[in-house]
Amino acid sequence: MIQSMTGFGRAVLMLPQKKITVEVKSLNSKQLDVSIRIPSVYKEKELSIRSFLSSSLRRGKIELSVFVENIGSESTYKINKDLVEAYIKSLQEFGDNMVPHGELLAIAMKLPDAMKLEREEIEKEEWDAIMKTIGEAVEALIDYRKAEGLSLEKDLKMQIQAIDSLHDQVPKYEQERIETIKERISTKLNDVLESVDFDRDRLEQEMIYFIEKLDISEEKVRLKNHCVYFIETINSQDNNGKKLGFILQELGREINTMGSKANHSEIQKLVVQMKDSLEKIKEQVLNVL
Repeated sequence: MIQSMTGFGRAVLMLPQKKITVEVKSLNSKQLDVSIRIPSVYKEKELSIRSFLSSSLRRGKIELSVFVENIGSESTYKINKDLVEAYIKSLQEFGDNMVPHGELLAIAMKLPDAMKLEREEIEKEEWDAIMKTIGEAVEALIDYRKAEGLSLEKDLKMQIQAIDSLHDQVPKYEQERIETIKERISTKLNDVLESVDFDRDRLEQEMIYFIEKLDISEEKVRLKNHCVYFIETINSQDNNGKKLGFILQELGREINTMGSKANHSEIQKLVVQMKDSLEKIKEQVLNVL
């Protein structure tokens, strides 16, 4: 089965002093493109998160965000006492010593770095729990991708079957097409060569060669095989978005060649409809993992 590259996953971890929310979303991309937003206290773990996402999601534009909300009474922010006292001393030197200390303190507390963030040590148990939560968010994203993939698979099969059905209508116009080409060539030759001597055997050989160049039997066989291979690839267990794209290139080549050789209005109409379905498939395959 196929998976979509777009999706979203979310998981929440409750710790005694923190609520940690992990959100991960994915958009379509030719390669893997990972973007991570995490609090500075967890920055040292970014490489391990990136490695985990790369092995789990493989392809797409991935954005992972970790949000931390303090819910306990303890705060990681502390007053930078030495700096605040230095601010107050400087303010007193430039101001009136009669200004109440409380007002100076209020001014000093608004100045840069009056509050400092205490560096937290990450405990192994906490980090293990966070990684487990990241894993849960990724699993939710994968489930989303699979659900979207089912819808994609249905549409892709419907469009490829439409191409196959249109292909099956071509043979009923084949005999008429050949006769029309023969008649057109004969008429033009009779007009041109009416008063000129020519080798009829050689002319017949040239006509056979020309008609063979207009033969679309090989294109029909290859197009049929590509349709079968496309369905087989969709049904495989591999991540097959790129392979489906390559098959579509070959399908497009056969359809275009058939159209250029057709020389028959009804076959060309079928070719136009095939191209319409092919373009719809191309748009959808861009989102297949």
